Amino acid sequence: MQAKREFRSRDDTEVAVLDALVDRRGEGMTVFELRSRVDTDIDGLEDALADLKRDGLIDAESREDRTLIKPADRVVPDPAEGVDEGEQSFVGWLREQIGL
Repeated sequence: MQAKREFRSRDDTEVAVLDALVDRRGEGMTVFELRSRVDTDIDGLEDALADLKRDGLIDAESREDRTLIKPADRVVPDPAEGVDEGEQSFVGWLREQIGL
């Protein structure tokens, strides 16, 4: 799952972080888990996390001996809304391609 469309115009690293967090929104992710999912160096990840935290798009919580990062609720798309306007489903695209 991807972050809401309104957050997709951010820096590529920030979008990758948001997408990874939205995929694991229930359990959250550690910095090490994010590092394995986002194609950037640790400094780039650190900058992205700082910017996202400053803008209120992520939350961090401490559990036992580790910190988990989660997306803010406003970043997570509502599954009941379905496909965003302007985004076409794969089936819709396929129908258009074969003329059905």
